[in-house]
Amino acid sequence: MAYYDYYGWKPYVPVAARRAQAAREVAKLTKKGQRTSPVVIDGRTIAKTFWGEAWCDNLERYSDYANRLPRGRTYVRNGSVVDLQIAPGAVRAMVSGSELYRIEVKVAAVPKARWSAVCRDCAGAIDSLVELLQGRFSQGVMTRICQARTGLFPAPAEIEFTCSCPDWASMCKHVAAVLYGIGARLDEQPELLFALRKVDQQDLITRAGTGLARTGKGPKGGKVLDEGDLSEMFGIEMARAAKPRTAAVRKKPAVRRKPAATSKAMVRTPATLATTSAAKAAANRAAVRKRMKKYWRARRDDRDDRTSS
Repeated sequence: MAYYDYYGWKPYVPVAARRAQAAREVAKLTKKGQRTSPVVIDGRTIAKTFWGEAWCDNLERYSDYANRLPRGRTYVRNGSVVDLQIAPGAVRAMVSGSELYRIEVKVAAVPKARWSAVCRDCAGAIDSLVELLQGRFSQGVMTRICQARTGLFPAPAEIEFTCSCPDWASMCKHVAAVLYGIGARLDEQPELLFALRKVDQQDLITRAGTGLARTGKGPKGGKVLDEGDLSEMFGIEMARAAKPRTAAVRKKPAVRRKPAATSKAMVRTPATLATTSAAKAAANRAAVRKRMKKYWRARRDDRDDRTSS
């Protein structure tokens, strides 16, 4: 049975005892079929990538959270966040304290006008989804995304939270641990930030593609293989690109003449045409085989020369 001290607070529980208690509670939940996703911190650094660090920096930017954040960092580092689930607009978590407390954090969606402005300002500066999720882009894009109140990260007014603990503070240490846990989770799955703020990260890539289309930029000439190179490399005939059709020149109708008498030997029957096509195909295949043998023989000779030298 739970009990409290004279001031209404539960007695201090050592970290080892909290972990053991949390492990028992998680085992019970697992037996019931509920999957848990604990936050595991390796060392003292909570976040190591751009998205995780940017999330934590955003939390520490606001004085609203200054009093409770240090205890939250301690809790998340010692493994007290035993479950953290991020969904669109909401985060649900369990934190081990004197008991196992349940926390819910609601994050408002990014207003459409703000998101459109972010996409517009970043257009053409993000080339791929991989580059976006890995945080590999220019300092200008990073600054734009992380701008206070106009970027992608939420302000205190856009975050609501509740905890089942008896702490009367607007933000208890368990909530602070969960907020830091979100930053650690974004290290592993940065796409969850876009889901949490209810926006589509693909919008940034789409705007980037639109920007490239407007500028008319394409792949550099050095990155395009020539047909002759492909033909020589693989020993096959590359189909020639069809030439654009030009306007037909009108000619005077030719005078019809009577067809000359033809011998039976000159008449091409379907059987004759099939035989001719088969012969040409066989000749082409033989030519291809000959080129391939020549190509690979040259490769072997070159390799033997390098080995012997």
